[in-house]
Amino acid sequence: MKPLLTSFAIFSTLLLVQGCSSSVKSGEISNPGAAKPHQGHIMSGEKTPVAASDPHAGHSMEDRAHHHTDADKGNAPQTKALLSDRKNIQSNKPVVLSINIQDVNGKAVTKFDTFQEKVMHLIIVSDDLQHFDHLHPIYKQNGRFEVEAKFPRPGNYTLFADYKPSGQKEQVSLLKETVPGVSQSAPPIDFNTAKSFGDTKVNITFSEPKLKAGQAVHVIFNLRNNSSQPITDLQPYLGERGHLVIVKQSSNLTKSDYIHAHAMKHNSPGEVHFMTAFPEAGKYKLWGQFQRNGKIVTTDFWVNVE
Repeated sequence: MKPLLTSFAIFSTLLLVQGCSSSVKSGEISNPGAAKPHQGHIMSGEKTPVAASDPHAGHSMEDRAHHHTDADKGNAPQTKALLSDRKNIQSNKPVVLSINIQDVNGKAVTKFDTFQEKVMHLIIVSDDLQHFDHLHPIYKQNGRFEVEAKFPRPGNYTLFADYKPSGQKEQVSLLKETVPGVSQSAPPIDFNTAKSFGDTKVNITFSEPKLKAGQAVHVIFNLRNNSSQPITDLQPYLGERGHLVIVKQSSNLTKSDYIHAHAMKHNSPGEVHFMTAFPEAGKYKLWGQFQRNGKIVTTDFWVNVE
């Protein structure tokens, strides 16, 4: 029986490892509408695979979550990202960031695949996790991306550059930025699970009564309008019902503190489901992003993981 089960598992894995993406070459700017969302490994509705074998498992078919760590076996970084020198960077003033992607030998990477409708996703968070931004740098040429960003106040920031060199696995490079000035103290952590974001009321729940490190869990966002009715105008955002970024509170943020999950297929009005796993105990901040009437609604919640 064990050899039969092992053979079936290997055959199933081979069937599911294919993804889809489009290639962008040097000098081309990505076409956001041209590519299908990236596909991966785990079928929707399975409750254990995210955490059962490897909490850093990467993509799944409907319930994708990326957990990044330098310790991932067989997934050593093949590229690196460098920020060009910024002059006169100031808080709350726009600045153009130039990000250069190179291979391990310092040679420019010139071809990239489009995934989730973009060539690069840049997540910017302040190290106290009070500020969050999700940007999409434009590919220029010779491995260089550019984007305009704004850092709202003095302090330290971490940038997670998420991209996919052509024919390679998705890569996440970590960048650091410091905005000069006197840093402000972070407000107390708010563990409230029901908040309002403009005209959208959001309640967050979980499939498990307590969040535990390494355990697969469904994260459920319930979105309602000002009349407390389930919203009916939810639109796809980057090809999916929503996106979820999770960052672990840490004195020095690393790639292993970053999780990017994608919405599962779920038809309940006003509900968006994600599957993920928190690799370690600690406090995490979750940013859920959804689109209503062409406007992005960004929600944020704190959770404690045992």
